[in-house]
Amino acid sequence: MKPVVIVGAGPAGISAARTLLDHGITPCLVDESPRGGGQIYRRQPPGFQRTARQVYGFEARKAQAVHRNMDELAALIDYRPDTLVWNAEDGRLDMLNNGRADSLEYAQVIVATGATDRILPVPGWTLPGVYSLGAAQIALKYQGCAIGERVVFCGSGPLLYLVAYQYAKAGAKVLAVLDSAPLSAQCRALPALLRQPATLAKGMYYRAWLTAHGIAVHQGAMLKQIDGDQRVRGIRFGEQTLPCDAVAFAHALRSETQLADLLGCEFAWNPLNRAWLPQRDSAGRSSVEGVYLAGDGAGIMGADAAQMAGECAALALLEDTGVAVDPHRRATLERQLARIQRFRQGLETAFPFPEHWAAQAPDELVLCRCEEVSVGEVRAVVDEGHWEINRVKAHCRVGMGRCQGRMCGLAAAEIVAERSGRDLPQIGRLRGQAPIKPLPFGVQVQP
Repeated sequence: MKPVVIVGAGPAGISAARTLLDHGITPCLVDESPRGGGQIYRRQPPGFQRTARQVYGFEARKAQAVHRNMDELAALIDYRPDTLVWNAEDGRLDMLNNGRADSLEYAQVIVATGATDRILPVPGWTLPGVYSLGAAQIALKYQGCAIGERVVFCGSGPLLYLVAYQYAKAGAKVLAVLDSAPLSAQCRALPALLRQPATLAKGMYYRAWLTAHGIAVHQGAMLKQIDGDQRVRGIRFGEQTLPCDAVAFAHALRSETQLADLLGCEFAWNPLNRAWLPQRDSAGRSSVEGVYLAGDGAGIMGADAAQMAGECAALALLEDTGVAVDPHRRATLERQLARIQRFRQGLETAFPFPEHWAAQAPDELVLCRCEEVSVGEVRAVVDEGHWEINRVKAHCRVGMGRCQGRMCGLAAAEIVAERSGRDLPQIGRLRGQAPIKPLPFGVQVQP
């Protein structure tokens, strides 16, 4: 009998697995990481002795609850950690586990693939010592180390302040925080942000704590350049320079949508996320029968919403397969998710996308580091009359490398839209290609 498969063991995937199990269905939970929890609740390797409070701060209790749930589930379901799903076709998922390839047919699938950083390249971003905000957080949470001795955090979004606070709290030397969003934008967003007062209070606390501990926070400051030869030596912003040996930067998050694309889901432009997202109804049903979407992989809403969305998608799956569920519970979840969505609109007001980035990016800036494609090369293709993003890709190979456009695709679309004078939705989206993530040579096929 084909199983119900859940891809991703973050808050959404774990919640979905628990809901299915509680209703008599034993799912297969597949996750790329060695231990469940996702990015926000990423677990330390066995043997590390830091307390939950040290690793997760205000989220310690939530993290411990998620981890306990995962530990209980692991013995009761078909749990497959260290397993990358790299392709989907013909009702089958192609996977890689510790160098061995395998395939798994599914009856239904819940996609809970999470999110990664949205990167807007700047000169010097390929130097050793430059990390995304998410990567810097992984180093601290999972490996117990800082990315440098004198670190600067740049970009925008709630994660910027959280990671800077986590580093400083852990004893790392944080020199400054550069927030591209002006303070006036965050003031305008206050009425909407007050819909989630506890979340707002945590964000304000991080900001105030940094200032109280002598860490400079520059509002409306855009990272202009990262200096160095063999590694990072400093940064430039505005007319200022700041020596440092490590930089972490990102402009909010982007959904990991490649698997949903390969599964055949319909996409639509989402102005709130400034991205193309797979379509789903309020319960998590996609446009493809038997495919359900949950968590940040279908739209950025945060860990609490992901947990609710995972349960909601599992309830929808159960209902569609004839299993009785509590309709009041699902209705409650949908109302809560709608309330969080209104809060998300406030966050977008508080941390607006730096729309001037594309016009100011120099021609020599490396846009796609996999294929070493510069901004100028993309602009040259646009000047030849090509403005649909997949045609641009075909002409200059932007987004054709190992990451399949996961890092550069959104930035490339911004460049094409600005150069062609078209609105961003007109540029289209890079089509998902297998493998979703790089595969090693010498993969062994399961007998």
